Amino acid sequence: MVNTTTTAGLIGVVLLARHGDRTAYYQSPTTYNSTQAYITPLGEQQEFELGSFLRNTYLNPNSPSFIQNISTDVVNIDQLTVRADAGGGNVILNSAYALLQGLYPSTKKSEITLANGTTVFPPLGGYQYVPVESLEFWQSPSLTSWMECEYFQYHLARIYASSAFINMSTTAAPFLTALKPYLGSVSNNFTNMWNIYDHVNVQYTYNKTYYETLPPTFLQQARYYSDWLQRNVFTDSVQNGIGQIPIRTLLPEVFWALGNMTKTSNQVKMNIQEIDYKPFISLFNVTNATVTDPEITGTVNYASVVALELSQNSQGQHEVSMKFKNGTQDSQFRQLKMFGNTSITLDSFINQLFWTTINSTNNWCFSCNQTVLRGCSVFNYSNDPFLNGYGTGYTG
Repeated sequence: MVNTTTTAGLIGVVLLARHGDRTAYYQSPTTYNSTQAYITPLGEQQEFELGSFLRNTYLNPNSPSFIQNISTDVVNIDQLTVRADAGGGNVILNSAYALLQGLYPSTKKSEITLANGTTVFPPLGGYQYVPVESLEFWQSPSLTSWMECEYFQYHLARIYASSAFINMSTTAAPFLTALKPYLGSVSNNFTNMWNIYDHVNVQYTYNKTYYETLPPTFLQQARYYSDWLQRNVFTDSVQNGIGQIPIRTLLPEVFWALGNMTKTSNQVKMNIQEIDYKPFISLFNVTNATVTDPEITGTVNYASVVALELSQNSQGQHEVSMKFKNGTQDSQFRQLKMFGNTSITLDSFINQLFWTTINSTNNWCFSCNQTVLRGCSVFNYSNDPFLNGYGTGYTG
């Protein structure tokens, strides 16, 4: 059911934000396990600007997307929940801090007066300290669910053996041969396309000689082929396929956050998940957003954000709308469609996707056929009748 008449303002919003620009890092083509990377000053600025954009969108009383009863200048930490992937260096966690600096910038209004009459200002001109939950790799697979997932590795092998991959690899071969002198020690095998693009992009951004000598269109071509590969790696032919796993482990947090926002006792108005690029690709696929907006199928830009906005229509039903801003490329949000609609009821949103979710470490271990790593050794599947593949979400 689609509803278009809503009450003034929003009840709350769940934000999925990609980290900012970072140093180079490597992802294994056979596992997508990665090395560490670190945020750059450019990345910090991108995230700060994203936070400022979100501030103007959701904390400005004159904005049509203003969140009802949210604190606008001095942060009320009970109204915010912020979580960030802390694995793989500091890039994602520090991106969250930079975003929050733009969302709730320093202000003298955050002063307090002590019992003896002394007025105290926070340091750095009134810097506002917002708690961020850092989720380490070993704590939970929620934000890095593809890593150490055996069925996901089968999924990768299946892709590399497919006719579509072989055909695209053949098409890309002349370009990759021409690009080889600009790759240093990076392999130009098509399975390595993500690392190829990342190397070219980082060098083009920070190496002046590289910037001046790289042939025109090479960066764009590398991005095109990388996007094609990432789109195939992090989607699947069915909603609960293992290729969709980056969003399948994140959706339970989204459902929980939106559901809590409908309760009168709830104080949280904004839930922020600072993440990698992978869940965006899967999210757009499982919601059919790419059907009407096919240009969003690839890797989102640094400091991109998806907003799942919660409102209430004139019939009292809670509705969810999905918007997207592709980094600094977009100056404003663009409205996306989920399942063909710009707005759907919260119940419908959950019902259409809940069956695809992986909502616990136990469930993840089973869905990935992992019995040892990431806390899976504590679970005993020896007597589980489903171990032969039924219910795992693996469709290979």
